[in-house]
Amino acid sequence: VNEPREPEQFLMQAPQGNPLLLSHTLQELLSKDSVQVELIPEKKGLFLKHVEYEVSSKRFKCSVYRRYNDFVVFHEMLLQKFPYRMVPALPPKRMLGADREFIESRRRALKRFINLVARHPPFSEDVLLKLFLSFSGSDVQNKLRELVQGVGDEFMTCRLATQAKDFLPADIQAQFAASRELIRNIYNSFYKLRDRAERIASRAIDNASDLLIFGKELSALGSDTTPLPSWAALNNSTWGTLKQALKGLSVEFALLADKAVQQGKQEENDVVEKLNLFLDLLQSYKDLCERHEKGVLHKHQRALHKYSMMKKQMMSATVQNKEPESVEQLESRIVEQENAILTMELRNYFSLYCLHQETQLIHIYLPLTSHILGAFVNSQIQGHKEMSKVWNELKPKLSCLFVGPSNMPTPPLSPPEGNFFSN
Repeated sequence: VNEPREPEQFLMQAPQGNPLLLSHTLQELLSKDSVQVELIPEKKGLFLKHVEYEVSSKRFKCSVYRRYNDFVVFHEMLLQKFPYRMVPALPPKRMLGADREFIESRRRALKRFINLVARHPPFSEDVLLKLFLSFSGSDVQNKLRELVQGVGDEFMTCRLATQAKDFLPADIQAQFAASRELIRNIYNSFYKLRDRAERIASRAIDNASDLLIFGKELSALGSDTTPLPSWAALNNSTWGTLKQALKGLSVEFALLADKAVQQGKQEENDVVEKLNLFLDLLQSYKDLCERHEKGVLHKHQRALHKYSMMKKQMMSATVQNKEPESVEQLESRIVEQENAILTMELRNYFSLYCLHQETQLIHIYLPLTSHILGAFVNSQIQGHKEMSKVWNELKPKLSCLFVGPSNMPTPPLSPPEGNFFSN
């Protein structure tokens, strides 16, 4: 494993000539690392119990224990160090009275978060990530803060920061607006796809429950010991034979239920989770766009307004022949403000530079769509194939249910196809 490098030594992998352009493939990003986040059964803590996670990195070949608050500090430090990059959001903390479903949902969300971070080009090469995934001491939160303290953000440490404008296309603002609209539309569509996929997986699990109950009711019916009326017993009733057949069917229905659960769980893991991963990434892009507009852009506009007011004060002081000292102080403040504006302009261009690269990253992740669709189709094929096999094995066992008046087997009744849809 290569040692993570400091940001000033690191450039996102790019073709020779223009560091703005990326050349990563989806497979390269996915192979950077695979991080598992598993719940530790015991709740530690003397007074307040809390959930702890085992975080295992394939890249760093180690496992560490982390609490939710460790993730929070790591997230804060990433935002502090990389304000112009896509930092995925964390799931909510809510712990009081948290049920198992919430805890499992949060574990999945933390796993998505750390995998997106571990595969993000600048983050993956930063010492923050290495510390979070490999430090086994008890004070990981302080260690994370120490790494960021006094270092400055990516703009301060990246050697290309002040030259970012030179690499940007002339129509960067128009490109940014178009990309933002496109990704907003993609997000909306994927949000709906995720909801439908959740419903499909949920229906498979509900179907399993219904099949299990159906089989149990057949078994209960076959096990009923209520005596037959005398006239039924005298007329060689087939009920006794039917009961024996019904009694044994619960095994097959339990197997059908098991297959349906497997399909539902597989679609939750392979389809819904991958959709959630991509949605988390898209949401982090939307959050980044808001940070750009409300942060850098807004501060730049305020600085320009302040500069304009100072210039007016300067003109007024000159006209009114104020004391030289006050004029000199005002001139000094104007120079300071000009420097601040220049820095903000450079930050604005660097923010756009990073946004352009993050937009490229989104497009690199887009082929994940085919992975998700392939997983969904394969799950449906496999699920229906396995259930079809059980249904076909069940059918011969029903032959004794179709007995005619003279105890001769008869086929099950079914309406002729032509009459089935007749008016």
